[in-house]
Amino acid sequence: MITTPALVTKEAAQRLPRVALWLMAAVYLLPGLIGRDPWRNADLTAYGVMLAMAEGRTSWLEPTLGMVSVHASLPAHALGAIFIAALTPLGVYAPFAARLPFVLLLGANMALIWYATYRLARTQAALPVAFAFGGEAAPKDYARSLADGALLAFMATLGLLQLGHETTPELMQLSSVCLVLWALALPAQRGWQAGLMALLGLALLSASGAAELALAFGLMAALVCLRSEDPALAPMRWWVAAGTLLAGIVGLELHTFRATLDWPDEAADGLQLLRLLAWFTWPTAPLALLTMWRWRRQWARRHMAVPSLLALLPLLQTLMVGGSDRTLLLALPGIAVLAAFALPTLSRSGSAAVDWFSVFFFSALALGVWVVYLSLHTGWPQAPLRNAMAVAPDYRVDFQALALLLGLAASAVWLWLVRWRTARHRKALWKSLVLPAGGVLLNWLLAMTLLLHPLDYTRSLTPWVQALEGPLGRPPCLAAPKMPLAYVAALEAQGGWAVDARPQAEQNADCPILLLTESREGGIPEVDGWTFSERVRRPTERYFATLVYQRVGPATSPEPKAPEG
Repeated sequence: MITTPALVTKEAAQRLPRVALWLMAAVYLLPGLIGRDPWRNADLTAYGVMLAMAEGRTSWLEPTLGMVSVHASLPAHALGAIFIAALTPLGVYAPFAARLPFVLLLGANMALIWYATYRLARTQAALPVAFAFGGEAAPKDYARSLADGALLAFMATLGLLQLGHETTPELMQLSSVCLVLWALALPAQRGWQAGLMALLGLALLSASGAAELALAFGLMAALVCLRSEDPALAPMRWWVAAGTLLAGIVGLELHTFRATLDWPDEAADGLQLLRLLAWFTWPTAPLALLTMWRWRRQWARRHMAVPSLLALLPLLQTLMVGGSDRTLLLALPGIAVLAAFALPTLSRSGSAAVDWFSVFFFSALALGVWVVYLSLHTGWPQAPLRNAMAVAPDYRVDFQALALLLGLAASAVWLWLVRWRTARHRKALWKSLVLPAGGVLLNWLLAMTLLLHPLDYTRSLTPWVQALEGPLGRPPCLAAPKMPLAYVAALEAQGGWAVDARPQAEQNADCPILLLTESREGGIPEVDGWTFSERVRRPTERYFATLVYQRVGPATSPEPKAPEG
């Protein structure tokens, strides 16, 4: 007989009010959608590829930036390019057009996690204990409450905050994982629909640049379906096997087998990896670990096996590739679902610890944002303003009344939420995740309103492009050998220049301007056929600069030479 650790009353199986849930999702999705340029590095590189595809400057199947081939994710880059091509003729700002489908993808991921948790919580093995005299939660109410908790856990995860709001292939990979999660959570009577979604999810994950992980998911999911004690998973093994085969074919055709082994070989590397795991998955990972312990007798059941599989494989790959946060991102849906199943087993002291940590941590973080904002606009306190001017001496503060009003409103809602949570002993299962999710939403909204202008100034390359416009003019081509792809994307997408970034680009006779990145040792290297013209610094860069050269003769030297002496 299977025992369940979930003891849930009718009062505890409350659903989060739908208006509140929708508002929280909107606050998570919308800030940062408008009013900012793409940020370096991956965000800007992906945007540059999408814009080049939309404008017909590169092939869709083998895209390039600065004549250099990039590791493209065809589904993700094509999606952004389609939206740019469709919306920019209507006057829509191109970065907004590229960002819009990825915001919709993130919203779809939230919905898939909610419905997957709802379906898993309604399986027989996941239901709470029936009380001797009644009063236990109804299965539907219990599942809905847990699904609300999973969505709150997903939004509360710190690692999702930045990567989830970028226009990068990793968000398409995250959507593929959520699709597989939802497919494996569907009930038995939805067999062929679930199988088709699993097949599609694995193929899409492979096409989006994670072919190795798609194969691992497919092979392990097929094994879970074969060995699981849940009869609903047995028919899925053939669909999953077909999806695995399709994922392998897609990966070979689109060249998306890219991962390389890089195990941490020093204690410092291992410590850095532990720090990444700790902050990236907070606060959901501790709850997920609690779930795996409390529900340890049911690991073979679907509500444990499926999210555990989808969480552990990306974690393992993160270890194997040297601690990539973009790989770790793909573990978050499984971790969020596992965290939700910890809520029926969480003690009062554990819940209080999560609440008080959230209150102090997120309140302190929000206070720091307000201090920086006041310093930039009023000069008091002086230290943040002095530090900001040391980093970006040319920065000019831009006051926006709407941003201030939104920041004040968000802070007032946070204070009300803290009072609501600490003054009343709510019994709802999701209560312990309200403050972590609310704290993330508060600080994200403050950052995207009060600090959006300075963040955009420091994290985008727009000021660098503007600084180059005077020295460069409008030549037919810029030679920028081995320049980082994010900078090449900025030159092409934001500056409008044609760029040759190949290793021997200085030999391109069509390019009258040469751009080199200043080395760590400093100095101005001599380049045959070129004369140094100017050093241009990015406004927030203190040590390195871009060296501008003018062509004075035919291209004859393949490599720059260091100056003598």
